[in-house]
Amino acid sequence: MTQTRYDQRVRVFVEIHGGAHDWQEAETCFDRHGWPVRDAHPSGQGPLGPALEHDPDRRVYEIEVRLFGAAKGSDRGAADRVRKVLRSARLEGYVRRAEALARDRELYPHWRIVGTAHRRPGGRPAWRRRFVRVAMLLGRHDVGGFVSGGPRQALRLARAAAPTDAARPAPAVRPLDGRWRESAPYKREEQLQRRVVRVVLWALLSAGALSMASAAPAVTWWFWIPVALLGACGAVRWGRELSGEGKRSEGVVIALLCVLVFAAFGTGLLDVDGGAWTPRRTVMTAVVVAVISGLWLLVRQWTWGEWVAWAVPLVVTLAVSAFVAAGSVLHALYAEGLSLTPDDLDIPPAWQALAAVKLLVMLSLVMIVPAWWGFAKHRHHSYATPGDGTNIILNVGLLLAMFAGAGIQAVESADAAVDRTTAAAERGDDPPSYFGVAPEWTCVRPVVPAADLPGEGPRLRPDAPYLSFGVSGETAVLWDPETREPVKLPANQVWLRPAESGKASCAADRV
Repeated sequence: MTQTRYDQRVRVFVEIHGGAHDWQEAETCFDRHGWPVRDAHPSGQGPLGPALEHDPDRRVYEIEVRLFGAAKGSDRGAADRVRKVLRSARLEGYVRRAEALARDRELYPHWRIVGTAHRRPGGRPAWRRRFVRVAMLLGRHDVGGFVSGGPRQALRLARAAAPTDAARPAPAVRPLDGRWRESAPYKREEQLQRRVVRVVLWALLSAGALSMASAAPAVTWWFWIPVALLGACGAVRWGRELSGEGKRSEGVVIALLCVLVFAAFGTGLLDVDGGAWTPRRTVMTAVVVAVISGLWLLVRQWTWGEWVAWAVPLVVTLAVSAFVAAGSVLHALYAEGLSLTPDDLDIPPAWQALAAVKLLVMLSLVMIVPAWWGFAKHRHHSYATPGDGTNIILNVGLLLAMFAGAGIQAVESADAAVDRTTAAAERGDDPPSYFGVAPEWTCVRPVVPAADLPGEGPRLRPDAPYLSFGVSGETAVLWDPETREPVKLPANQVWLRPAESGKASCAADRV
């Protein structure tokens, strides 16, 4: 089996001990993991030569390990993968040498083949020459061919297989990009992409630090301003590498423009509503971007078999179960803070769904763990190499910590809502709503003698307004701001009327 999807190719020399049977087993392992065997030599011969001692029971395999991730550290990552595969197969083998194979592609200039039959001998007016040049740039004289290479090489390639005679003169070429002005060797494709990403990341670091400095207290400027300068220097450093020799100033200008544009957005100069990013907004944006990037680095390495085998069922199960259960969690915490029960709150399904979304956003902190794992795999960290099960306890501990953090956030959200409600009740103001729970000031008048009125909670005070949480089933759910306890009365034995505020008197409603 040959691996068809990969980022890096690494040549690895593996010394296998044990004789012919173990050699065959090693070759089977290499083939199962999609690592082609390029060559094999007895120990002490081949490319490594006398660097290894001669032993008839040892053989050195030259294999090509193909893996995902960054180019930096891919040699160590490939060596770790081979070592763990040999360990799981109970084979005695040693990675003697590993080196990444650089196969990046030069960005040759692109050309379109054009005909030259329109050319006429003799001089032409300047306006005519300009007209012909514009027409050629617009594709007027294209003959349907494409070549890539330096200017002279492109012309030779265009004329290599083109028949020429008196009626059909030799073709020419016109450039499709501006790379023809550069001198060879041309920039490398993947190298240029990495440099662009680095310029953007350093510019974002500088802009984020400036936004934090503009919103944070003055005492923290000593930290954020040097960070912003560091980000700008990093952007300029990699911007100089974007252009070729002699044109480094162009890359510096591009890097500085990135820093200025990102900083303008970060400090609010280009914001639509004129507001700058707050430190919390800046940090949360950085966390969200980092989590999404880490998850993408993780899932891009999955095969369809991994998706179908466990990823899809796990995601569907967690999503469905969490969404079904999450709708009542925040409301239950809120009700508990007011000494109520979840059944006392009649919540519309739409608000239950919104509360579920809020809780799932809190639970998204758990995604930090797989996102971090994605970055670790991309950077070829040894503990993230496939085949190593020594970090299960660590991963489970981190997941539990993240779940605990999400639970703490949910409790704090409900407690903050309870505090706002009780504080508004003490002042007599209208309390804020919380995911569909909107308590209102209400005057309560019993329609039966007070002695015959059943219920739960403190004794009813008809002159004072209560906070009403609506009618749940056949029970009117009230909350007494004086005793800070709930009052539950039969809805068919009381008369409820909205009150203007918590300071209003309900004496006029008494019979």
